Amino acid sequence: MTARDRLIVALDLSSVEAAQALVTRCGDAVSFYKIGYQLGFAGGLSFARKLIGEGKQVFLDFKLHDIGNTIEKGTESIAKLGATFLTVHAYPQTMKAAVAGRRGSSLKILAVTVLTSYDDNDLATAGYRGTVTDLVATRARQAADAGIDGIVCSAEEAAALRRIVSPSMALVTPGIRPAGAATGDQKRIMTPAKAIAAGADYLVVGRPITEAADPKTAAEAIVAEIATAKS
Repeated sequence: MTARDRLIVALDLSSVEAAQALVTRCGDAVSFYKIGYQLGFAGGLSFARKLIGEGKQVFLDFKLHDIGNTIEKGTESIAKLGATFLTVHAYPQTMKAAVAGRRGSSLKILAVTVLTSYDDNDLATAGYRGTVTDLVATRARQAADAGIDGIVCSAEEAAALRRIVSPSMALVTPGIRPAGAATGDQKRIMTPAKAIAAGADYLVVGRPITEAADPKTAAEAIVAEIATAKS
């Protein structure tokens, strides 16, 4: 896996036209894109097919969570697109259903432990006991037991999770911000180099690239930092 392959650019944009313009501007600097709700519900699935047809990798960040049958059948449909990653929330029944649904395909299932915009206070407000660290560890163990392919976690949790899950499980980290970049709505963030050194396999970067005056140059700078980081 090259440094470029480890960068996933989040297409958190309102239209396919805006997403296509960004992909064009990034050119060959980016090989992997994430599509979430905003773009997904604005024609993003058809755009995902287009990107895959052009040789790009696609991460569908839909964070599925529902009854088992719905998750299994939905995952079966998504697997036919040829996407690389799909996220589900890290609840045991949901994870087991998604693993069943992707059987026989190349789709990899990622479990979302705790959103990177959450901290301990947010968990308490939502009715959870314990800390973010405790809940992330519990859900990571459950993900490994369910046969999940990887974990979505904050970079600050990556080192601890590496001691819990096997080396074959991918750690995918959002909340990545180059030094000096605005934090936005993220509460658990880290620079690209530190995230790789902590054990992250893939870095998800949105606004530092999508809102840059020159997205390609911004992406190339992050790829260069990944290449020099020690994992």
